[in-house]
Amino acid sequence: MMGSTLAVTAVMVMAECLEVASAMVEIRFLARLKVKLPATVTSTNDVELDVTDQTPTSDDEEGPHERNIGKRAVGTLCGLRLKVQEFFGIKQIRDLKLRHLYAEKVLCCMCKHASTFELSRHRDDYAVGEALFKATKKGIDKFVTELWKANPAFGFITNQENRLALMVAVQHRQEKVFNLIYGLNKAWWAENLNREDSDGNNILHVAGVLAPSFERVGISSPALQMQRELQWYKEVERIVPEWCKEAKNKNGETPKDVFTESHRALVKDGEKWMTDTASSFIILSILLVTIMFAVSFTVPGGNNQNNGLPILIGKKLFKIFIITDAISFFAASTSGLMFLGILTSRKDEEDFHVSLPQKLMIGLITLFISIATMMASFCTALLIMLQIQLWALILIILAAIIPTMVFGWLQFPLICEIIVSTCSQGIFKRKMKPWLVNLQES
Repeated sequence: MMGSTLAVTAVMVMAECLEVASAMVEIRFLARLKVKLPATVTSTNDVELDVTDQTPTSDDEEGPHERNIGKRAVGTLCGLRLKVQEFFGIKQIRDLKLRHLYAEKVLCCMCKHASTFELSRHRDDYAVGEALFKATKKGIDKFVTELWKANPAFGFITNQENRLALMVAVQHRQEKVFNLIYGLNKAWWAENLNREDSDGNNILHVAGVLAPSFERVGISSPALQMQRELQWYKEVERIVPEWCKEAKNKNGETPKDVFTESHRALVKDGEKWMTDTASSFIILSILLVTIMFAVSFTVPGGNNQNNGLPILIGKKLFKIFIITDAISFFAASTSGLMFLGILTSRKDEEDFHVSLPQKLMIGLITLFISIATMMASFCTALLIMLQIQLWALILIILAAIIPTMVFGWLQFPLICEIIVSTCSQGIFKRKMKPWLVNLQES
């Protein structure tokens, strides 16, 4: 009994430490960690995490009858050093690192004791679940892995809703914890992926519920939030048994029904954002197409009246002008077509997975290329028509770079986010090495 309670308290202390958010201790220079685990534990207050400040001070260095000026000076210098470190932010970084290191030591100590515990899989084992599921909600994968390695029984306990830790990870969109499933053996998959909670929801039902708003803060737009939700749903759908895809919960809803109903408002927000964004950029694309088309027929230097060819056709700068003009025209045309495709699409929930983000990505990239080559074409035309000095040339080039850099600075974060979300390997790590091969239900 004492061992089980000790595990509970140690787990709860560890969950707080790994968040690096506990304000109950202040770590200072040369701090020393003490963990007190009494023989009888009745609450979390019985487990003490004590950090003793070992910073030398003038009072500590004084003799019983006289002051040691040299040692006082050393203490003063140490205090000054702390002030300087605090001013430049070095102390805060060091304190965070120390807290993390101390938390790992507590974790090792806790796992050593937890390895011998016999845990219940039922909901009356609330305290263990509270700590485990709190760490899962925060995405602390190291906590979950170390705890499971110490005692595989933790992989089978459920919370008050009768959900396993990995179901909670899906609920709160914690990919680091969810990815742990790829390191488990197939026997665990076969037994636990088809489990249902107290409302009859399997893990695919859970994936179909819209993630809490605070879990979507890092995603900039509703359209990309919808894309991330679809990625989660399809990833879970890929690993569950076939019958789970059509299974109904106690409300008679399939996972697809839950997903559609839960994401109805987000689809509307994403549709509005996509329409507004495409409408704004398509105007710019049309303007660029019009300008670059006209420029291609009004070449610098004019045309030869005898054969109609440009007079400066043999010059290298003229060839650069024609090439940059053509690239700008075709890039702007491609951009306009992509934005037009967004405006004319149905914008169903499935379109937000790949189709709409991909069109937006291509449209933004080609629009940026069109603006950059338009500026290059403009600078080349000035060089052809005007015999200017080097300093004037540099000023013109710098002036031409400014609009391109402004557009890139404003849209580059969105472009990068779309590329990472759409074209990269994604947030799911399917090739994870086995980390708990012999996980068996106890």
